[in-house]
Amino acid sequence: MNTAQTPGATRSAPDAHARGPRFAPSLIVLHWLIALIIIGMLGVGLYMVGLPKGLPFKATLINFHKSLGMTVFLLVLIRIVVRMAVGRPALPPMRAWQRAAARITQVLLYVGMIVMPLTGYLGSSFNSYGTRFWGILLPKWGWDDKGLRSFFFGIHEVCAWIMIALIALHIAGALKHQLIDRDGLLARMLP
Repeated sequence: MNTAQTPGATRSAPDAHARGPRFAPSLIVLHWLIALIIIGMLGVGLYMVGLPKGLPFKATLINFHKSLGMTVFLLVLIRIVVRMAVGRPALPPMRAWQRAAARITQVLLYVGMIVMPLTGYLGSSFNSYGTRFWGILLPKWGWDDKGLRSFFFGIHEVCAWIMIALIALHIAGALKHQLIDRDGLLARMLP
């Protein structure tokens, strides 16, 4: 029996063979931490846009949202580096279209997790407030310009809805593998 593992995959005691190779613990922690922050950030973002302008609480929520976004950006960069260093376990056997859908969804999620914070930061760079990262004012890349601010925030908003759809697709795929295929795919990412 071949006991070699895919780089980045770890096995635990008795049920390891039933579940197959797992992601490295560092990638599991980063996955769930980023997922929780993104879900919270999307919730805060959707809530705050409906609040009236000038409400002091709205400014607090906006700064909180920006800090979460920049945190996700940094964590995603760390996750990319860790994933390149430790690798990932191979996907279980599946149809070619499912494998392609999984890869495309994953790439688009990574793109979204990078584009969203960048467009939020750039949009904030073209207003008089700027971006505070947990209270620290970050450098602005622009000047007060309503057109550019609207452009970047427009991309940010479209990306938010695309991310919501991608997250729903990602969760649906994981549940399909868990409940219908029963191939142990979800167990690879569980703590």
